[in-house]
Amino acid sequence: MKLRLLFTYIFVTIINFGCFQNSENIATKVSFEKYLGDYVTEGYKNRYEGYDWVAVSLDTIGKNQYQVLIRSRSDKKKHTCQYNSIVVPVNDSTLRADFEGKGILFILTENEISICAEDETNQSTMYYFCSGGASLEGIYRKISHPLDESQLMAYNFKKNLSLQGITFDIKATNSGSMNQLVIEPSGLKIDNRPAHHAIEGTVTNAEIEDLNSDGSPEVLVYITSAGSGSYGSVIAYSVNNKKSMSQVYFPGIADNPEAGKGYMGHDEFAVVETCFCQRFPVYKEDDTNVDPTGGMRQIQYKLVDGEASRLFKIDKIVEFPLN
Repeated sequence: MKLRLLFTYIFVTIINFGCFQNSENIATKVSFEKYLGDYVTEGYKNRYEGYDWVAVSLDTIGKNQYQVLIRSRSDKKKHTCQYNSIVVPVNDSTLRADFEGKGILFILTENEISICAEDETNQSTMYYFCSGGASLEGIYRKISHPLDESQLMAYNFKKNLSLQGITFDIKATNSGSMNQLVIEPSGLKIDNRPAHHAIEGTVTNAEIEDLNSDGSPEVLVYITSAGSGSYGSVIAYSVNNKKSMSQVYFPGIADNPEAGKGYMGHDEFAVVETCFCQRFPVYKEDDTNVDPTGGMRQIQYKLVDGEASRLFKIDKIVEFPLN
């Protein structure tokens, strides 16, 4: 298998030489519809005998846009691999993902998908998303029947939210510092495909509201990072005229000098009527992580239309003493 994968890697490297410069043109001309589906490792066929296995799911998320989701068995032990990413075509049988400037290739045939590092000097990338010495690299074979998900990762956070005839089923693994988040809509007129996110931290809550009063809801998922800082982040989606949903951009608090001064995490999030609020303690220069003395700061955001997508824009900043 290793020899075969090495040959495939060398072959794709040769045919892709000089190809990435024209990836935008390729992406508009090549369709990967025939490759969509689920691919598994050898252990899948012996899963009821306790064998470990990994699944690779390839799906479309829009016209000529694709997503790869990798999950491993986790009912008997902690999952070995978890990964998801948007991938782009580089030729008529290869997709590419980018991780911190390093490429991961997904080489497709009618019945198989091979995963390898784009550059042999970046082999460590293939181990980053796995534990116990496991790697994403390998050959996965396509299955014709629905994927058996009963042994895949368990979701320790689950919440179902509904508003204006649209429902969101939200679930996250919450089993360590790296987790998987799934936001699955229903009731949309055109596109009800779930959104998958690999997150650093755990999901603490989720809320729903029509923040821009357009007759379609927004869903917000709150995430807290691991460690003493407990830094907060938000993944949000806005429904487009009850037809589909698009991700909302949430600006980093550290990028705003006024709002981010004295910020050291410990965020709280909440929807208040049609406003989204973030609150956190303010740290003075000599404060320790457990003893902030600068009071509390609350940032109120409005949902607005941006050039490329909707986004949260700071509307008001309020400070008040700690209780």
